[in-house]
Amino acid sequence: MSGYTVAILGATGAVGTRLIQQLEQSTIPVSQVKLLASSRSAGKKLQFKGEDVTVEEAKPESFEGVDLVLASAGGAVSKKLLPEAVKRGAVCVDNTSAFRMEEDVPLVVPEVNEAALYNHHGIIANPNCSTIQMMVALEPIRKAFGLKQIIVSTYQAASGAGQTALDELYSEAQDYLDGKDMKADIFPTKGDKEHYPLAFNLLPQIDVLEDNLYSHEEWKMIHETKKIMLGDMNSPEIKVTATCVRVPVPISHGESIYIEVADKSATTEQIQQLIKDAPGAVLQDDPAHQVYPQPINAVGSRDTFVGRIRPDLENKGAFNMWVVSDNLLKGAAWNTVQIAERLVADDLVHVN
Repeated sequence: MSGYTVAILGATGAVGTRLIQQLEQSTIPVSQVKLLASSRSAGKKLQFKGEDVTVEEAKPESFEGVDLVLASAGGAVSKKLLPEAVKRGAVCVDNTSAFRMEEDVPLVVPEVNEAALYNHHGIIANPNCSTIQMMVALEPIRKAFGLKQIIVSTYQAASGAGQTALDELYSEAQDYLDGKDMKADIFPTKGDKEHYPLAFNLLPQIDVLEDNLYSHEEWKMIHETKKIMLGDMNSPEIKVTATCVRVPVPISHGESIYIEVADKSATTEQIQQLIKDAPGAVLQDDPAHQVYPQPINAVGSRDTFVGRIRPDLENKGAFNMWVVSDNLLKGAAWNTVQIAERLVADDLVHVN
């Protein structure tokens, strides 16, 4: 076997360009890469391992002969095209929310629930970026001490809303510094009526606000956590609640996480050691020297950084922590490629 034919759907976007980079660095033997995007981007040239590759318009027939699809082109595009890819024999790893809550679609963070890949039917979903880094940090604690409750507040970077949103942040910041009115077209979300500037601001809304008063991003974190950890998006076994805030940071999400463990004998030192030993996690927790995770330092890293671990002094068995990760890498492109690596290693994808 010389290698796999891999298609990257949404190749020209912020995540798509990083999918190319992560695939270049991966263990997957690649014989051919197809770069797919909208008709607007067709004809552009991007590089894979030093060679020019022409971007093609994504159509159902684009997936003929493709073994593996890495997708990050928006939910509507995934809904339309990925079933077509599966019909043609491809296995797809999707970075959108299109399939995450479907019962027969595995929702995977490899450090947490790689075994779910064995139940795939052609499509595997990559979780929400904010959920992924929380799972990397909390799964070792859940395994050791059990989890009763998770309360998370996120500080999510502008790039989580795409390259145009990141560009808008930079434009707003420059306008503010120049004394001009800031023009907002995207934040808090393109799908809602009002838009507000993010530069020098905080927006406690990510995605649309639901009738239950939670944003859809908060809903996703709650139910994705349960599906990944417990295999049931509505499981009552762990109580989860979230507040998701967009902050004027370009790349890397921060999360303030409060947990209550089942085993009240757990100590801060034991949790620190669990993080230290956990795959994909890096402990940065030295209060005496002001060492703790910072978004600016996480950019470009595949790891999830954890610090400020400390007990709730009022409630035994409860702890606070601060978790940071590059939302475009571990939160998107790297987790997607990492899933693909496991599919290859576990012989769950085959050459057509």
